[in-house]
Amino acid sequence: MENTRPNFLDSLILPLFWAVALWTLHIVTFAGGFDLSFLGVYPKSGYGLIGIFTAPFIHGDFQHLTSNTLPLVFLTWMIVYFYKEVAYKSIAWIYILTGAMVWGFGREVYHIGASGVVYGLVSFVFWSGLFVKDVRSIVLALIVTVLYSGMFLGILPNQEGISWESHLFGALVGIAIAFMMKNQIEPEVKQVPWEDEKDENKAYFLPHDTFEKTKLERARAQEWDWESDMT
Repeated sequence: MENTRPNFLDSLILPLFWAVALWTLHIVTFAGGFDLSFLGVYPKSGYGLIGIFTAPFIHGDFQHLTSNTLPLVFLTWMIVYFYKEVAYKSIAWIYILTGAMVWGFGREVYHIGASGVVYGLVSFVFWSGLFVKDVRSIVLALIVTVLYSGMFLGILPNQEGISWESHLFGALVGIAIAFMMKNQIEPEVKQVPWEDEKDENKAYFLPHDTFEKTKLERARAQEWDWESDMT
């Protein structure tokens, strides 16, 4: 079977694009004194629709940007490297659907930042581990659990200055995409062969019915083998 996994450097292209684009845009706007908050998602308004595509690139300050950059780069790399067959379409759906959900159901304020996408990626990796149930996926799920378990608090409502809607909807979208893609993810480790009791091609050290024969039958079979050797 042909290995479809990209090499390490190829899998870094999209993550590095994220990082360069986010930091370049923020540095330019900071240096120029621009406020691009109007490019965020503004729910239930026609002009707020553009934020579905632009909001993840807009951040309020350097702390906001820094807190999103590392997990965004790491999780994007993880998905591209380990889930090549579904990576790009999964990331695209998480990106678009998270913004769309915020536009449809969020508070009527500007929602900016990539944290909704980050929550979607974390959720995707975690739930893929539960849905696919192979060793690789479970290990990745444990990694994101250890690294990002504290993010759970981010989905709680009524947090001032935080788009908890982006976090919540990103997490829900991540679950949905993981479920949709579970049959397209090729398991790293197949089902162990001895779980299939109907497999007739198994190799046994002794004949399968050795211990089902009586002592007399085994003795007769041994005598026939000796006679065959003598002839």
